[in-house]
Amino acid sequence: MKYNRTYNFSAGPATMPEEVLEEIRDEMMNYKGSGMCVMEMSHRSKVYQQIIDEAEQDLRDLMGIPDNYKVLFIQGGATLQFSMIPMNLMKNGKAVYIETGAWSKKAIAEAKKVGEVIVGASSKDKNYTYIPDCSDLDIPEDADYVYICENETIHGVTWNKLPNTKGHVLVSDQSSMFLSKPCNVSDYGMIYGGVQKNIGPAGLAIVIVREDLIRDDLTDLPVYMQYSIHAGAGSMYNTPNCWAIYVCGKVFKYLKKLGGLEAMEKINIDKAKVFYDFLDQSKLFKGTVVPEDRSLMNIPFVTGDADLDAEVIAYTKKAGFENLKGHKSVGGLRASVYNAMPKDGVVALVDCLKKFEAEH
Repeated sequence: MKYNRTYNFSAGPATMPEEVLEEIRDEMMNYKGSGMCVMEMSHRSKVYQQIIDEAEQDLRDLMGIPDNYKVLFIQGGATLQFSMIPMNLMKNGKAVYIETGAWSKKAIAEAKKVGEVIVGASSKDKNYTYIPDCSDLDIPEDADYVYICENETIHGVTWNKLPNTKGHVLVSDQSSMFLSKPCNVSDYGMIYGGVQKNIGPAGLAIVIVREDLIRDDLTDLPVYMQYSIHAGAGSMYNTPNCWAIYVCGKVFKYLKKLGGLEAMEKINIDKAKVFYDFLDQSKLFKGTVVPEDRSLMNIPFVTGDADLDAEVIAYTKKAGFENLKGHKSVGGLRASVYNAMPKDGVVALVDCLKKFEAEH
């Protein structure tokens, strides 16, 4: 059966691989002879245990996650992690945060409720259109960790070189770039991300955390906010987000079949180049981020006129392209071209924008 699918450029929940959706459709009523849908089955059943175990192992294979890191599937999305991170990792009550856009800014606000936050560098002076130089940060010796948002979904900047943490633990929010390219996990103390951009349905965060950072002395913390509880229970302290974990597992297998994260990165570079080449030669549209810090996942762009931006949104929607409106906090336009967005979709959108430009 062929479905009438639109090109969805949403920043999340976002487009998913059609092959994965078709597989889920085929298993919807009866998962592998169990006689039920995954949404209906007990998380304590053998059949579900196999689903979550395979999902974790496939993610470990994809990212090359070392044995001394725990993989946790935690409900609440990335926003809950803004609080859980300082609650769990601030031993000395102090951390350095790098401010590069809306999401690192939100993380800073939450961490300030828990302990002392030092903003080690910021690109606020130029409306978060670049990544500041972090090769020689002033990091207090007793800082517990250095925090970055490695890809800012709203402002469209990405880190191509990690900060010099001078031996301190690096914590990274990878929500909108998760599994878009290879990652050397041992460069980080912790990596986390909401899955609704590149991997699966909303309502789940994946946390990859080094075992020595998981504390069991935080008994005053609400039980669900302790990494040790999730780690000790294999992400099943309570009923997890069974459906999202199942879908993520499907996506992990899809990525492995594709050739892993090296293959995915090549596809993403090729795809984003189509759009950035267009922006660089356009007389009407321009990208908002300095070229060296441009995201492969989220591409903000503008005409320079808010009314004209609104016209573009209406024009592209009529032509079958969805969710090109920039985030309400920044306006303008934005195309999110996550892993599952086919190159054909990007080419078709560029052709549509060229047509709009010719008419204006």
